[in-house]
Amino acid sequence: MKITTRLSGKRWPALILPVTLLVGLASFVMQDDPSKLDETRFTPVVLAQDLDEPMAFEVAKDGIVYIIERKGALKTYNPSSKSVDLIATIPVNTKYTSKEGKVTEAEEGLMGLTLDPNFEKNHWVYLYYAHPTESKHLLTRWELKDGQLVKSSEKVLLAVDTQREVCCHTGGGMVWDKAGNLYLTVGNNTGNQQAAQTDERPGRSSWDDQGHAGNTMDLRGKILRIHPEPNGTYTIPDGNLFPKGTNKTRPEIYSMGHRNPWRISIDSQTGYLYWGEVGPDATSDTEIGPRGYDELNQARKPGNFGWPWFVGNRQAFPVFDYENKKPLEKKDPDKIVNSSPNNTGLRELPPVAPSFIYYPYGVSEEFPLVGTGSRSATGGPVFRQADFKGAKRSWPAYFEGKWIATDFSRGWIMLISMDSQGNYKSMERFLPSYRPVEPIDMKFGPDGDLYVLEYGNNWFRKSNNSQLVRIEYNGGNRKPLVQASASKPGGSVPLQLTLSADGSKDYDGDALTYKWSVAGAGLPARAFSGPNPTVKFDKAGVYTATLTVTDAKGAANSQSVRIIAGNEAPAVRVQVAGNQTFFFPDQPIRYTVEVDDKEDGNLKKGSIPADRVAMSIDYTSEGFDYAEVKQGQRSVDATTQYAVAQSLIGKSDCKVCHQTATKSVGPAFAAIATKYQGDAGAIDRLIGKVRQGGVGVWGEVAMPGHPAMSVTDARAIVDYILHVNDKTLSSLPLQGEHSVKIPAGDNGRGSVLVRAAYTDRGSAVSGGKGVPAQTAEHLLILRSPQVNAASAPVKQGVDVKSDRGEKIMAYPNSHIAFRQFDLTGVKQLELAAAAQRREGSAGGTIEVRLGSPTGPLIGEVAVPLAPEVDMAKLMAQMESGTPAGGAQGAAGTSAPSASTPGTSAPAGQAPKPATPPASPFARPPVFISLKPTEGVQDVYFVFKNEQTKAIQPLMSVTTIKFLNSQKQQ
Repeated sequence: MKITTRLSGKRWPALILPVTLLVGLASFVMQDDPSKLDETRFTPVVLAQDLDEPMAFEVAKDGIVYIIERKGALKTYNPSSKSVDLIATIPVNTKYTSKEGKVTEAEEGLMGLTLDPNFEKNHWVYLYYAHPTESKHLLTRWELKDGQLVKSSEKVLLAVDTQREVCCHTGGGMVWDKAGNLYLTVGNNTGNQQAAQTDERPGRSSWDDQGHAGNTMDLRGKILRIHPEPNGTYTIPDGNLFPKGTNKTRPEIYSMGHRNPWRISIDSQTGYLYWGEVGPDATSDTEIGPRGYDELNQARKPGNFGWPWFVGNRQAFPVFDYENKKPLEKKDPDKIVNSSPNNTGLRELPPVAPSFIYYPYGVSEEFPLVGTGSRSATGGPVFRQADFKGAKRSWPAYFEGKWIATDFSRGWIMLISMDSQGNYKSMERFLPSYRPVEPIDMKFGPDGDLYVLEYGNNWFRKSNNSQLVRIEYNGGNRKPLVQASASKPGGSVPLQLTLSADGSKDYDGDALTYKWSVAGAGLPARAFSGPNPTVKFDKAGVYTATLTVTDAKGAANSQSVRIIAGNEAPAVRVQVAGNQTFFFPDQPIRYTVEVDDKEDGNLKKGSIPADRVAMSIDYTSEGFDYAEVKQGQRSVDATTQYAVAQSLIGKSDCKVCHQTATKSVGPAFAAIATKYQGDAGAIDRLIGKVRQGGVGVWGEVAMPGHPAMSVTDARAIVDYILHVNDKTLSSLPLQGEHSVKIPAGDNGRGSVLVRAAYTDRGSAVSGGKGVPAQTAEHLLILRSPQVNAASAPVKQGVDVKSDRGEKIMAYPNSHIAFRQFDLTGVKQLELAAAAQRREGSAGGTIEVRLGSPTGPLIGEVAVPLAPEVDMAKLMAQMESGTPAGGAQGAAGTSAPSASTPGTSAPAGQAPKPATPPASPFARPPVFISLKPTEGVQDVYFVFKNEQTKAIQPLMSVTTIKFLNSQKQQ
């Protein structure tokens, strides 16, 4: 199990927008390509819940699922009764005790489970656990009889000696091959210090992985391969890393040099081994080693995977001299010599095997789809149709030979494809609509379904979202997709509204019938037919309207909508003066909040207290999904101004390690706020810690950095955390001005979210309970005044190019258009537009029109053909070292000039570096002055040149900026 604190925001900045686009494309790839499968054919079905730190599972042929929990419980899920039952509790150790006597929660406990290949006949179960009193991990075999574990049947096959003074890494993954050999992953059981653990000082063997993972006489940091025998012992199969009888080696070792190998699987056709490997926590490359990488690995034969001297793609750590605090030499990956005094095995080790897939906290250039942030590579199965002959829901041929792998922290599931030689070929996201919460084990059951065990987001204690999920494939008729809604969420009685089935559909194209059932407490249900019936409510209360949609083949699906009768929802509006589409950094936003509620009264008249209304204005970086804010604030928590921060936390994996009020692996947000209360510099320090990582403030567990998180997002999260203890998370004034500040380092192309929200008091009902409160909000998104031309929703006759950034190439009589832009206060446009000879452009005119390509003209400009660049002169300047545009000095060097600042400096001072010369192909921006225009318009940009051929490009346009002042006349 991987227990390393990894707080991370999942909102990716503009720097890696191409990665997010790729992920988005992968989300729909099965729908867009008819040769692939539609994800709507896969349904995640929740089976077992109320689990307490589940670790691993196995599915028997009768469908019963065996689940182990870290504290020692062995449970079953029975598909017939749909119940979860405790069948045994194994005494295990779950603590570490340091040399100083400090006791802390450990990763270890009951860690591994597998069923014998002949389980239906011999009823043997194998468990891997930490002995309750002795420092060792045991692989044991038990007998199950009448659904209970026979205590007297335990046989110890294998013991792994361990240390219990420091954390971490246990392994515990198990799998069988066709020959009846059992593979077991064993973690390195070494303390985390520096980058790699190579502390050779006396008394520090628990921090020296050269004596664990790199030691051929130690079983830790290894994948073992043994053949269990009927009498409870084991033999050594041929073909392990070291032949039986090799001096200073353990014959059980199949592969070595592992840090934390986790879930393991075998390709039944090739026999190749696959597993997830959790790597170290370093955020960046330093003198003590490379940044950390997690790995999804493949072994075609026994090998050495390099830890603690190598990680990722054979990237080397120097052995660190802890006595003198300096890095020493790096090892040769092809000729590793283990010279540690803690090594009891061979000095000369096998060469380092290549990693299969490896990725850091930041963007992976080699494997961009894996994303960024917190990482804990888990693993998963390789699919082969031959393994599921006769299964009722076996997956189709598209998945043949693909490795289906997951990551505990990132929560994705990837389909990884290999070529005919087993080499990596590609990956794609599978079922992105299903996002498991800390998937800790994943495998196919004999029924052909994929099972996923979700650990949940509380560490070292029970989570309310731990569960076992079965992903079922439906190759036949699918149930309809149901969308139920109402024309309004409720209102005062008598209430009349329209129910709506809009959005309901059938993926198979079947005709649908619609039935509604409307019920309230103590009232008989009323039935309605048709997709959009009108319903009247005469009595106050809470009602449930359930829509059932049935296809022509009888498959049905349902969804419900809640309706509150007897309480009118509030009406909330933010009135913003001036432009309603763009924000301008040099112009404050002037706003007024208005709230009316039929029962509560009016904000302006004072019957609604101002302190019950939330008002916030937040700048968000480019790419922020503001829809999450609105969807996430439908609770009674309408009085917070931190909607953006809560949205960022909700979408990220912060909750992997942190809860609001309770300690998890990391401190509670409330504890952080208390610690830094009154510390004026805390916000900047914590922003740095979130992005760069840190350790030591809250204990020994490290919080790694998140270099891909923008400063803007980190600031929003930290600001919220530092105020989480406020009784009322304060709101902005409900009337006033707010100046938008672009955070340092941000590109300024984000959005400003202007939000007001109010939760009413509900309504009293005579003789009964009150009617619940309702929340309403108004969210206005003001976008950056700079837009990308290629993002225009209307493009006619233009090409989109990706040369040095995305741009459009315009042709005669082509156009682009933006829908519903407010031009109030917009005086001029600034365009990055150019007619370059090297692009074959002819130049032309840009017209700005309203409503259509022939609508009213409000501005135009000519874009002439750029002057020709003297390439011979340019090349001569480059060869002589003269910057383009610089004056040539007598000695052939660049002389100081207006365009090339001098490098001379007063005596004793270092010369100032010359300003980098502009590209000879760079062109000044193009400005278009606009006629005064008010209100929201469809804005068209029309490109013309009557003197050229239709096939000749006129110009390229990259960006368009809407200006509230005249920058150029």
